[in-house]
Amino acid sequence: MADREFIDEVMRRLKKRYREEMKTSLEFANPWELLVATMLSAQSQDIQVNRVTRELFKAYRTPREFAKLRPNQLYRHIGRLGLYRSKGRNIVATAKILYNDFNGSVPRDMEEMVKLPGVGRKTANVVLGNAFHVYEGIAIDTHCITVANRLGIARTKNPRAIEAKLMELVDRKEYVNVSHLFIALGRDVCTARMKHCSDCMLKDICPSSDAR
Repeated sequence: MADREFIDEVMRRLKKRYREEMKTSLEFANPWELLVATMLSAQSQDIQVNRVTRELFKAYRTPREFAKLRPNQLYRHIGRLGLYRSKGRNIVATAKILYNDFNGSVPRDMEEMVKLPGVGRKTANVVLGNAFHVYEGIAIDTHCITVANRLGIARTKNPRAIEAKLMELVDRKEYVNVSHLFIALGRDVCTARMKHCSDCMLKDICPSSDAR
């Protein structure tokens, strides 16, 4: 299994390849917009979500405005995304809770976040880390699962277990970075379908590399 020194070197190389401080590719102007965008991003590409939210947030902006909607009023805006019906229902239900119980604000607490309809730990981590700089955990998506297993950080597809292991190995201030860096690598050369090890900056240290 990977140790702290190994992860430090992985992070150093990934930052050199991509960016020293990574940010979400979802477009947002405030925490509510990031929450909506992240909820919409499940099984959808960020670039698709950004196209949808650019128009959606012109029509409706605040939790109060969303809370007044019926879910089917959102469908015409988000219908090109996967699972749009359940996403629409969850967004409206969440908006109502925020408007009624949180004065229209997104909570800055993991415990409160995961109580919201359609908001799991991954979504909560994305919003807390990127909108509030609150680092309670690490957002683990499918790219992170693939990369973590190939790097020997984990031998499981369980997101919570991978998150817990990474939290042991990286500084809290890097919780957002490690997620985005692993996602960048997973989109670039370490895809789930195929490894492109000869093009990878980790090929000489990765235990799964075909190019060592």
